[in-house]
Amino acid sequence: MPSPRSSLFALLLLILPATVTAFDDKPLHGFFNTHCYECHDDNDSKGGLDLYNLSTDLSDPGAMQKWVRIFDRVAAGEMPPKDEPAPDAAARQRFSEALSPPLTEAHSEAKGTVLRRLNRLEYQNTLNDLFGTHLDLAGTLPEDGRSHEFDTVGEALGLSMIQLRRYLEAIDAVLDASIAKTVEQPASKTIKASYADSKDVQKFIGTQWLKRPDGAVVFFQDTSYPTGSLREAWTDNAGYYKIRVTGYAYQSDVPVTFAVNADTFARGSERPTLGYFSFAPGKPQTIELETWIDERYMVQVKPWGIVDGNYDIKNKGVVNYTGPGLAIQHIELEGPLVKEFPSRGHRLLFDGLERKEIEPSHPDTKTKSWYVPAFEIALPAETEPKATAQPILKRVAAKAFRRPVHDEEIASYLDLFESQLALEATFEEALRTAVSAIFCSPDFIYLKETPGWLDNHALASRLAYFLTRSAPDDQLMKAMESRPLRSDPQALLTQADRLIASEHFERFIVDFTDSWLNLREINATSPDKILFPEFDAYLQWASLEESRGFFRELIAKDLSVTNLVQSDFAMLNDRLAHHYDLEELAVNGPALRRVSLPVNSVRGGFLTQSSILKVSANGTNTSPVMRGVWVMERLLGETPAPPPAGISGVEPDIRGATTLREKLDLHRDSESCQSCHNAIDPPGFALENFNPIGTWRDRFRSLGEGDKVTDLVHGRKVQFKLGQPVDATGQTADGDRFETFNQFRALLTRDPDRLARAFATKLLTFASGREMGFSDRPEIERIVTESANQDHGVRNLMHLVIASEIFRRK
Repeated sequence: MPSPRSSLFALLLLILPATVTAFDDKPLHGFFNTHCYECHDDNDSKGGLDLYNLSTDLSDPGAMQKWVRIFDRVAAGEMPPKDEPAPDAAARQRFSEALSPPLTEAHSEAKGTVLRRLNRLEYQNTLNDLFGTHLDLAGTLPEDGRSHEFDTVGEALGLSMIQLRRYLEAIDAVLDASIAKTVEQPASKTIKASYADSKDVQKFIGTQWLKRPDGAVVFFQDTSYPTGSLREAWTDNAGYYKIRVTGYAYQSDVPVTFAVNADTFARGSERPTLGYFSFAPGKPQTIELETWIDERYMVQVKPWGIVDGNYDIKNKGVVNYTGPGLAIQHIELEGPLVKEFPSRGHRLLFDGLERKEIEPSHPDTKTKSWYVPAFEIALPAETEPKATAQPILKRVAAKAFRRPVHDEEIASYLDLFESQLALEATFEEALRTAVSAIFCSPDFIYLKETPGWLDNHALASRLAYFLTRSAPDDQLMKAMESRPLRSDPQALLTQADRLIASEHFERFIVDFTDSWLNLREINATSPDKILFPEFDAYLQWASLEESRGFFRELIAKDLSVTNLVQSDFAMLNDRLAHHYDLEELAVNGPALRRVSLPVNSVRGGFLTQSSILKVSANGTNTSPVMRGVWVMERLLGETPAPPPAGISGVEPDIRGATTLREKLDLHRDSESCQSCHNAIDPPGFALENFNPIGTWRDRFRSLGEGDKVTDLVHGRKVQFKLGQPVDATGQTADGDRFETFNQFRALLTRDPDRLARAFATKLLTFASGREMGFSDRPEIERIVTESANQDHGVRNLMHLVIASEIFRRK
């Protein structure tokens, strides 16, 4: 058996695709000679395509991509161009029949060769789930590569020596956090604190904050200073905490909304929003939430939606202010909540062993505040340490490798254990070293899938990492052993539904939408404060919740895939309803709920959601190109070719003098740009009525030319002007005209098979760890055909993907 050290270096080896012999393209020459060579020979290579010298070695990814593109353009009637003599249907059929077999064979031989590494989130989830920890391991690892939008594709997930070193550091941190350091379960405590009693905020009471006779302190607006952080509601240790905030709406006829955040003095640290809530007028109310908070954080309360726009507090004094406020009586912080002791990681290592506290030399030492227990493993007399460690390492390896292991597979880890003992390490220290090596081995870091039908253990892992983003749980492993998943698709679907109902399915919702919809880039842009003063932290939080909640609803109710584009409902709260100008729906409070939309509403579906419209813009302006590419790639499953070398991008004019449509019209005059932009631009033009934060617009906002606006936002006059009118008309590449956004999305929903095909392909890529290719097309078409019988339900599509040959094979 190789040593753990050699196993680490073995991780750096890439498994290369098998070489495919060049195919015979002679049967295609007649077609090319009649229809193609005039534009694509070695003298006139339009679009950069020279059919005379195009390589026929399909093991070359570049050549393979070009041949697939040729196949698709001929099949779709896009080549030769419409102004050239078109081949008849029989000629196209003969062409496809000649080219399809070599493309299928080449892709079939290459698609099962690359091992997939756990990406950093999967790595983090797996270790935290196995050891019962809650560490941010992903943040310590190098960023994962992506293939198109997904960071689960094996070909993009490389490995470096830096990453291996970080793996060792990560497992060391996990072991430190999971191994018990006390004999008894640590006790949680409850802190009850109030702003009225906090020394830090006394100077603000009477000037910015009002103290009431009942002890409540009233905030009248969200200020950058004071921040609303309560130092006394402080965490000494990381853990799960219950937070209770008691208060009420003051001088208000309607509820007042507020955020509960975790704040810290540590520079560069995240300051997470834990949730948004509201208090109604009247008697004090209490909201409660349970969440993980890292050490040295304090609870922060920030009101939203109330503002002293006329500076009355400054001019007249806070005691004379008559505007609405948020009254907070007290905050309770209970924790850390210890849900299991010792942790599952501790039990994984030490079950079956006697781990004893070492008695200090002086009995009074235990009473000291600085005392930290030390432990030792007590072995029975005449027991060999190696014999004791063997079943433990085998148990750990089975969890790590996600399958049963044989004695010979842990021989090298036992040797490492013994070598540490020889260096005078304790039993526990030697055991930790061997366990660390197990969690840096290829069998843990990689999903070991053999080309062909997956065995039961590999299939269980693929299912678990797809739906829960972590290793198979005990129930899945037992189900797999009692009823083989490989030969029983129904058993596989039964387990899939169980995992969909589990708490960890939320990881799939977040990870998949982050990749598929590009929600991971929600913080990449900061909307211009002058052009878009409405944008705030509450809107961004609600926007993410909307998109994820909408996707969750599609799965739960098995709604048609056409809802991705057009739905008769939305997931809204008060902030979103106001943002979308849907106040007539009377949506109250921060909680998101399903709301039926008015007939002919422009809302409904991902395309109209604020988060999507933000990540497909740059924070200042919208680009029909950027949004058009988003629609094509994410919803239609078509990846536009990159712009030719030397062609510069088209930048919008924020001064309002010219529209981007006018610039793009000039840009498309170039023959090298026209063909792609004819497909890309129409979806982008259709979305032009939505600005970069998702508000509907009939005219562009401008920092220069335009008409003045008298609107107030957060009690203050806006500074932008209204520029040129929006033109959202267009014509699709198929020749269909649309005058409005609603007409455009009706065109998209007219072909539900297309939407289902794209969505199924995204799911399969995310789940299988590889890009779908030419040989996958028949199985994907089978999925789409069968899905149509169930109205292309999103959950049903997930079922069909999981039961498919693509999912169950490598």
